[in-house]
Amino acid sequence: QVQLVESGGGLVQPGGSLRLSCAASGRTFSFNTWGWYRQAPGKQRELVAAIISPGITNYADSVKGRFTISRDNAKNTVYLQMNSLKPEDTAVYYCNWSSGLYGSYWGQGTQVTVSS
Repeated sequence: QVQLVESGGGLVQPGGSLRLSCAASGRTFSFNTWGWYRQAPGKQRELVAAIISPGITNYADSVKGRFTISRDNAKNTVYLQMNSLKPEDTAVYYCNWSSGLYGSYWGQGTQVTVSS
């Protein structure tokens, strides 16, 4: 089992920044993929960003150039730095930890609201 705890959400004005964190505990190892997903009211959950290693990342077109995903293997933690936030970024953000050996796990979600 892998337990994920997210933090860092909140209310921010358009153009502002937030950094989300997600820490893993339990059965973890470094050969995994981390992902951040989001789900807005009435919409399906969508992938925001994913990272396998520092050089292998993937971003949704809507966040390219504004969001940065990173990982700290020593801390079993993934981060999502979100800059130039827009109202359409408002959603519940979920982190995901996955590996071929141990399966896929989700965090509890953290609310991000972008509003003036």
